Amino acid sequence: MALLDQIKGPNDIKKLSPNELDALAEEIRRFLVRNVSLTGGHLASNLGVVELTMALHLALDLPKDKIVWDVGHQSYTHKILTGRKDKFMTLRQYGGISGFPKRSESDCDVYDSGHSSTSISAALGMARARDLLGEKRTIVAVIGDGALTGGVAYEALNDASQLGSNLIIILNDNNMSISPNVGGLSSYLSEIRTSDGYIQLRDKIHDSLSDAVPGVVKGISRAKQSLKSLMVPGMFFEEMGITYLGPIDGHNIKNIAKSIEDAKRVNKTVLIHVCTKKGKGYLPAERKPAQFHGTPPFVVKTGQPAKAVKAESYTDVFSSEVLKIAEADPAMVAITAAMEDGVGLRSFHIRHPRRFFDVGIAEQHAVSFAAGLAAGGLKPIFAVYSTFLQRAYDEIVEDVCLQKLPVVFAVDRAGLVGADGETHQGIFDLSYFSSMPGMTVMAPKNGQELRDMLRFAMELGSPAAIRYPRGAAYTGLGEFRAPIEAGKAEMLYDEGGILLLAVGNMVKTALKVRDALKELGLKCSIANARFVAPMDTELLREAAGKYSMIVTMEENVYSGGFGEHVAAWYARQGLNVSLVQIAIPDMFVTHGSPAQLSRLTGIDAESVVAKILGVSGGRIS
Repeated sequence: MALLDQIKGPNDIKKLSPNELDALAEEIRRFLVRNVSLTGGHLASNLGVVELTMALHLALDLPKDKIVWDVGHQSYTHKILTGRKDKFMTLRQYGGISGFPKRSESDCDVYDSGHSSTSISAALGMARARDLLGEKRTIVAVIGDGALTGGVAYEALNDASQLGSNLIIILNDNNMSISPNVGGLSSYLSEIRTSDGYIQLRDKIHDSLSDAVPGVVKGISRAKQSLKSLMVPGMFFEEMGITYLGPIDGHNIKNIAKSIEDAKRVNKTVLIHVCTKKGKGYLPAERKPAQFHGTPPFVVKTGQPAKAVKAESYTDVFSSEVLKIAEADPAMVAITAAMEDGVGLRSFHIRHPRRFFDVGIAEQHAVSFAAGLAAGGLKPIFAVYSTFLQRAYDEIVEDVCLQKLPVVFAVDRAGLVGADGETHQGIFDLSYFSSMPGMTVMAPKNGQELRDMLRFAMELGSPAAIRYPRGAAYTGLGEFRAPIEAGKAEMLYDEGGILLLAVGNMVKTALKVRDALKELGLKCSIANARFVAPMDTELLREAAGKYSMIVTMEENVYSGGFGEHVAAWYARQGLNVSLVQIAIPDMFVTHGSPAQLSRLTGIDAESVVAKILGVSGGRIS
């Protein structure tokens, strides 16, 4: 019987002998590679924390004790060890288990996560709640060195240093976030990792402490502290008032578990520095951890995608176009928040290294930094996923829009992104961007229009955002390429009847709706909105008396979205129109394929047709 088959629920791992643990780790790795090759998912990060997760489950009593996983994409082994192994064929599939911790899934998942740098704050809150309620439990936050570049982590560390009871922070240091880490913290941790002299002397002092008589302990402890201050630059964590243990081999289960047991006895915040290898145990992931951070289904033998990716994506279009713009304009610079590959800036970095800036997982800083670049006379473009940019709302308002600075936001993964679920759906950006005075908000109907919008935005001289979806760039409607004019929509088909006023990716859906309505004998026109802010009010005014129904279509929530802005404008003008708003319900959208989620949220072509017919009662001509 395989060792993994003996793990049916929380704490079952403790039934295994110490000699069986390494074999279990290898079984888990084979299981992860096999299953993720079929479903897709976050592989490299999970392969790196197998032993760390096992040690946590050995040293803790779940679900009484609590583990808060930062970001959460490294929680697969945790899910396996808490009884969800048999559900892994449904990983990230509609109706299946999530690729992230989910409180609704298990009482061993104590905090829903998906964005980075929040684990210490959450764990600290749980620790203080424990203390106030008089409970006895261990709280652990597991945070990666990449996530530790996020500013909120330092706010939490500062607060955690004041805690007069136990809290354990495990720093999972693999020298990677998604792309290789950058900045001073990465250099600092590298010095600790490679400080062999410190590690050897630390161990000798630890042995001396173990053998010392009580009266000598204080002196040895002071010597150890002085030695650390001398040999480890800055002693950053200790100087904050946080006890530092490490660095520890992150693939030695026994040593990690012992360190956790030691840390549980300290009545203050303890940070255990654990060094792991991202992608460990699967050679393709070890060689290219960024490629296997979030991977589609792949062939285990080669590591290559199971399906060849031929179509040019919107990210590819962005990548090639910014290179062309940069060649012609030396003032253009590009920024990423630790997502160089994901947002398509790798080629830009190679071609223009001095004009490329990776600020780490720090979206708020990225926006203010971009504002500073613009104030200094440059033309910055910040490429970022829609869901991650939510963290920088205040900086966009105060540092960019208030000052009317020409920062361009290239908002990737806008709309329904699929398998990553609630924390990653980019369904709020039209709402938050269009609430900001002075922000121009655009969405292209196809890949070519994205190119045109990028060039328009770079020359606009004021804040601008272009949102585009994940996946293959639409190549249809190439015959329609009217010049981009500020706040002007593009009429594609003008045949009276119903007007479909569609935003970005929904133009493609509007074509299907139009075909279906025409088969029913109904006239249908389509306008490509192009601009969500400022809206084409000239078109709206003309449409009020020209079309029997106006249907706004967007891949964004209703609240604050394009449809609500159109409805509000008509109300302010006192114009009575038959208006149907197609948008995503105000909800957090689960994981599944984009097609499944479009049907679930009622924005697919069939649902739109049904809604139009339902509202009209068949009275449209």
